[in-house]
Amino acid sequence: MADWSEIEALKRIPLTKLFADDPERLGKYSADVAGIHFDWSKTHLTDEAIKAFEKLAKASDLAGKREALFSGQVINVTEDRAVTHTAERGEGDKDDVAKAQALHARMRALIDAIEAEALGPIRNILHVGIGGSALGPDLLIDALGRESNRYEVAIVSNVDGLALEEAFKRFDPSATLLAIASKTFTTTETMLNAESVIEWMQAGGVEDPYGRVVALTADPDKAIEWGVDETRVLPFADTVGGRYSLWSSIGFPAAMALGWDAFSELLEGAAEMDRHFRLSALHENVPALAAFADLLYTQAFGCETRGVFCYDERLRLLPSYLQQLEMESNGKGTTIDGKKVGRPTAPITWGGVGTDQQHAVFQLLHQGTHLVPLEFIGVIEQADTLSEDHHKTLLNSMFAQGAALMKGRENPDDLARAYPGDRPSTTLLLDELDPRTLGALIAYHEHRVFVSGVLLGINSFDQFGVELGKEMAKAAAKGGGDFDVSTQDLIKRAFG
Repeated sequence: MADWSEIEALKRIPLTKLFADDPERLGKYSADVAGIHFDWSKTHLTDEAIKAFEKLAKASDLAGKREALFSGQVINVTEDRAVTHTAERGEGDKDDVAKAQALHARMRALIDAIEAEALGPIRNILHVGIGGSALGPDLLIDALGRESNRYEVAIVSNVDGLALEEAFKRFDPSATLLAIASKTFTTTETMLNAESVIEWMQAGGVEDPYGRVVALTADPDKAIEWGVDETRVLPFADTVGGRYSLWSSIGFPAAMALGWDAFSELLEGAAEMDRHFRLSALHENVPALAAFADLLYTQAFGCETRGVFCYDERLRLLPSYLQQLEMESNGKGTTIDGKKVGRPTAPITWGGVGTDQQHAVFQLLHQGTHLVPLEFIGVIEQADTLSEDHHKTLLNSMFAQGAALMKGRENPDDLARAYPGDRPSTTLLLDELDPRTLGALIAYHEHRVFVSGVLLGINSFDQFGVELGKEMAKAAAKGGGDFDVSTQDLIKRAFG
C-alpha cells in the first residue's frame, strides 16, 4: 500500500508567503496546453508537495497504469473490462482505435442519411437518456450549439413526466427523431421515457414511430429486440463507461446539432490532451498537477468539498457534468484489491456560474468555517455582441474573487468585516470556447480523475453504488421489497 505519511505531514504555508518566498512561483505553477492556460499558483502546492506526490505516484505505479489505460489492458478489474474512451479520440490500442473509428463512420453515414431526409423531414431531435447518456450531450449542445439552426434538440433525462411534456409542447411529432441512449438498453427511466415518446408520436399521427428511432447502445441486440431497425442502431464498446461516453455514439445528438466537423474537432481537442497526459513528465503534466492539488486538500488539509465556478454562460452545465465524472468515478470506499480505503476519496463536487454565485454562496467561501478549494474557468474571447463592458466585468469579477480569497483582509476591530484569506483557487483560461478547447477541457478533467483514483488505490471505472437504490425502486414498483416502517408509510401515503 502506498505511503501517504509525507503528504499528510505537509504544512499549510500561507499563500501570500509562498509568493513572497518564491518570485518564480507563477511560472512554476502555471502551464499552457491545447489552448487553455492553467494556473495553480494560488494553491498550496509546493516543491516539497510535488516531490512527495511524485514519490507516491511511483509507488502506485501511475506510469504503468497510465500506459495500461492507453494500451487497452483490463484496468476496470471489478467488471473485468478495459477502459477505452481514449480510443474514441484516436489514442489507444490500435485495434480499439480501429473499432471506434469504424463505429464513428457508421454514425456519420446515418447522420448523412438523416440530413438527406432518408427518414423524412426531421427538424427536432428528442434524446432520452440519463446520467452520462444525457449530461455529456447536453453540455456539448448548450456550450457549442447556441447559434446552430441545424436541428432543435431536447435532452430529457428525468423520468418525471413534466420533463417530457415540455419537449412535447415544443416539437411536432411528425418532424421528430427519437434518440434512445442507454448502454444496456434496460435503464428504467430511459426506457419508460422512450415508450412515452412512441405513444406521443402515434397519437400525433406518425404511422411508423419506430422508423424514427435511433438507438445509442453497447447492446445492439437489446435495441433490435425493442423495435429499432438494425440500420439505425449505433453501437459503442462496452469498455466505454457512461460518464466517459460523449465521444462515442452517445454524442450523436451533438454531432447532429453541431455538424460532423465540429464533432471531429471535439475529438481532436481531447486527443491533444490525451497525448500531453500520456507523454509529459508529472511535474509539467496538467492533469497530474491538478490531481496533486486535489489530493493535497482532501488528504492533508481535510477538505470535503471542491467548488467549480464557470465564468461563461455557455459552460453553465459543466459543474453538473463534473459532479458525475468525479463523484461517480472516485466516490468509493473500497480499494482496487477489495479492502476498505481508510482515507477520504472524492470530495463533494459542486458549483455554478459566475457572477450569479458570487451573490449566492461566496459569503461562505470567503468568511465561512469551511476550507473549500475552488476552480475558476473563464474564456478570453468575448462571445456576445454587446459592449465589451459585459465581458470585462465578467472576467475581472473572476480574477478578483481568486485574489480576494487568497489575500483576505484583517479587521480586528470589526470581525464581521474581516476576511481570513489564504483560501485556494485554481484558474483555467480558455483562449476561446470552441469544440477543440472544450474537448481538451473535458479530457483534462477525465485524466485528473484517473490520476486521483490511481493514487488512492481505487477503481475509478465502476459504479456499483447506484445499484442498490435502483434495485429497491424496482421492488417498490412491484409492490414488494423489505422496507422500513417509514418507507412503507411514505409509499402508502403516495399510492394508497
